Amino acid sequence: MANAAPPPGSYGGGFFEFLATGGRSTYNTPASSTPASAYRAEAQPAEPQRTVDPMFLRQEVDYSGSERPGTIVIDTKDKFLFLVEKDGKARRYGVGVGREGFAWSGTEKISRKAEWPDWTPPSEMLKRRPDLPTHMAGGIGNPLGARALYLGASLYRIHGTNEPYSIGTNVSSGCIRMMNEDVIDLYDRVGVGTKVIVM
Repeated sequence: MANAAPPPGSYGGGFFEFLATGGRSTYNTPASSTPASAYRAEAQPAEPQRTVDPMFLRQEVDYSGSERPGTIVIDTKDKFLFLVEKDGKARRYGVGVGREGFAWSGTEKISRKAEWPDWTPPSEMLKRRPDLPTHMAGGIGNPLGARALYLGASLYRIHGTNEPYSIGTNVSSGCIRMMNEDVIDLYDRVGVGTKVIVM
């Protein structure tokens, strides 16, 4: 039953369905509390499972760059974030990056860290997307995910996501997205003041 297609009229699940329904959609409730009549499995195929490409899973790799251990290097072209380690190694994570028109590059430092951060969309985003909430408390449905690392005084941050299938794509308004388990791992390894290079 968990793999059955959502009932007609759903918003596709995830963050947008949460916004549209206020979290009241039967698609987002446990299967045990959803009446069988809400599904038409015999008439609709199961929704395809959206997964992360294995190449974007966290791993240790060789690193031949010149940055010092503890530095974060983000390769927006190939969708990887590297945490430089000692002895020519780096911890590599898959990321989602800015979509066309929102990409950027430069050097910043982590200015603040937050667990299960609240989200207040900037005014520029609200102009483009007036349907968004003006504020959302932290939690599993929040698009910033489990952790956020704020970059200098900019509007950009490295943060988790409740849409892990977006990793490896150009998807954001300039922020760097990571799977929640990866951003938690990174969060525990770096501190305020860490140098971040975005290429």
